[in-house]
Amino acid sequence: MDHGAAVRAAIGRTSADSVRVDENIEMRSTDSTTTYELAIAGAFDLAGDRGRLTVELDEAGGMDPVEEVFVGDTVYLWGSRTVAEGKWAAVDRSEALTRYFLRSPLNDPEHLLRQMKAMRQVSNEGTEQVNDAPAVHYRGTIDHRTATLRMSTRTKQGLDSMREELGDDVPVYADVWVDGKGRAVQARLSFFGGVKVVTTMTLSDFGTPVKAEAPPAEQVVPMTAGDDVLLA
Repeated sequence: MDHGAAVRAAIGRTSADSVRVDENIEMRSTDSTTTYELAIAGAFDLAGDRGRLTVELDEAGGMDPVEEVFVGDTVYLWGSRTVAEGKWAAVDRSEALTRYFLRSPLNDPEHLLRQMKAMRQVSNEGTEQVNDAPAVHYRGTIDHRTATLRMSTRTKQGLDSMREELGDDVPVYADVWVDGKGRAVQARLSFFGGVKVVTTMTLSDFGTPVKAEAPPAEQVVPMTAGDDVLLA
């Protein structure tokens, strides 16, 4: 059986709906005892390219949360430290890059799903509980091109060097859970090397209403995504 095809079909079904997004990102250097956790939550219309997410770093990070509103190819940011207080920053979604490994540009959930569709060597790991319901767990890997998709040049160079040292792709594991309706309800990317990075996105409340409107033009300041850890 082609398990990769089953995963792609499930992601296709999920991408045609609106969902509740709950994402957790764990980051830790192997020579440190401190784990940083990033939480991303909100409602997202994957079919309509609209959504509203809140991004928070745990207490160890010492940062205020940022609110993101996705409207088509523009992402509006409230709470960004790069614009004046009381203003929204506007970023071009299609041009934003990620500067951190296994992070999506601007925390875009569609980017992670795009990476998961490229899973290879996919196996069926059995049934587990996700969202209090049974879901089939598929496990595989993603290749170097997929792992570095939309990554900044500087960060990609570091991954390219690591790949050369290994003589093979950097080992990135990919996991997707598919519910009884054939929808992807959880996705995870993980890497354990010089650093530990685990990105887990859970999708629930399919069909949930999504309120995402552009703020008034006079409150908006154009900007580039920059190097904010909350925005990847």
